Amino acid sequence: MKNMSTLCYMEKEGSYLMLHRTVKKQDVNKDKWIGVGGHFEEGESPEECVLREVKEETGYTLTSYQYRGLVTFLSGDGVTEYMSLFMADQFTGEEIPCDEGELEWVPKEKVWDLNIWEGDKIFFRLLDEKLPFFSLKLVYDGHSGLVSASLNGKPMELFDILNEDGSKSGIVRERGVTHCEGSLHPTVHIWIVREKECGDYDVLLQKRSIHKDSYPGCYDISAAGHVAAGEDILESALRELEEELGITACSEDLEEIGIHKGWTEDVFYGRAFKDYEWSHVYLYRKSVELQELRLQESEVEEVIWMDYNKCLKMIQDGSLKNCIYEDEFRMVGEALKINNPI
Repeated sequence: MKNMSTLCYMEKEGSYLMLHRTVKKQDVNKDKWIGVGGHFEEGESPEECVLREVKEETGYTLTSYQYRGLVTFLSGDGVTEYMSLFMADQFTGEEIPCDEGELEWVPKEKVWDLNIWEGDKIFFRLLDEKLPFFSLKLVYDGHSGLVSASLNGKPMELFDILNEDGSKSGIVRERGVTHCEGSLHPTVHIWIVREKECGDYDVLLQKRSIHKDSYPGCYDISAAGHVAAGEDILESALRELEEELGITACSEDLEEIGIHKGWTEDVFYGRAFKDYEWSHVYLYRKSVELQELRLQESEVEEVIWMDYNKCLKMIQDGSLKNCIYEDEFRMVGEALKINNPI
């Protein structure tokens, strides 16, 4: 079954007009908070539909609005809905009670705390980032679980969100939303090392591409990355080695040395970035020749070998532009039994 509808988010003084859907018992949005809108009537355009629905549900007449995107929504129970997404910043009239639920003006930063769909968080992020007209496809599991998402035809990254003990919470969240909210998620960190004649070690550092969405141009772990929703941890580590450096390895080549739980918060390109990681940390000790590596241009600018103790000192004194957790780097040193660490 296919449906066509509109959804509008009205803005006023830093707040969105949200509708808490509490009235209908048989409602896919029961107890969720959403914008206002509804289904097309015969012969209506998206604009005609949104004007009528907003008037009926709120009493307001829109005087300034934008058609911002098309959301293809697959519920998982056989229903496909094509939803035209609008933003409105000017309107006239007096607010009336809504027979769908309760209307409330909610500050934009508080909307994320409401009971909203995971997919809605994605288009809130896209709207906040002023993305031009977009096409977003959201697939659910028949309940409230997000299965997949794609933006303008390209798959988006989804992560399993973790509880504080590292167990899965059951929530699957899009990458950008995960970093907006600072949600705990799994990652893999692979440190490539080589032993020197003196018994100390060099570590392989990668320099992040200048085009990365976080910490561009910083030196980082040899290879690292997010674990996709449903993906095996070890498989993810092997995939990152292959994708970023062109190293084909097997599970026996990786030595897991522990878990690192890290939090960092920064601003990149004018947007807040909150990273809360549950990282599985590995060592890779096999021989690596720099000239034989195949670097992933979109991720890695260059790689270098550096003495462990020298690197630790530069991390401590800030002379190395990096995004390495010092406590994790010390974990590596302990696993290698480094002589006289700083």
